Amino acid sequence: MSASPSRVPSREPNASPKVLVVEDDVLVRLAAADYLRGCGFVVSEAVHVDEAVNILRADSSIDVVFADVRLPGGRSGIDLTLLIQRDYPDVKVLLTSGVMRGEEASFTTAPLIRKPYFLFEVERRIRALLDDTTG
Repeated sequence: MSASPSRVPSREPNASPKVLVVEDDVLVRLAAADYLRGCGFVVSEAVHVDEAVNILRADSSIDVVFADVRLPGGRSGIDLTLLIQRDYPDVKVLLTSGVMRGEEASFTTAPLIRKPYFLFEVERRIRALLDDTTG
């Protein structure tokens, strides 16, 4: 992959935070995206890592990626997280999984919320990531 793209904020200072939901289960993705929209977030959706990367390239103002660990297409949410940490260091990541092995968890420092989850908990964790100014 090429050099890291520069992130230039492209939204107004008081604009709603942007969240990218990456989930292959359509019902889970739609439920999470709709709930987060109802909470005031601007939400984009992706099914797999390649689609998520295309969205990140096209929209430099994504604030948080909420991604499942298990995704189709040969690359996982862990792969996506490592790519984001390398190429988009200002973007926060929240992972989710119903089945995640310990060795997978050791590849990233991104926080994890276990499935099944309550949507209000996802919102709370995303807001906490947005409020975290330490990195």
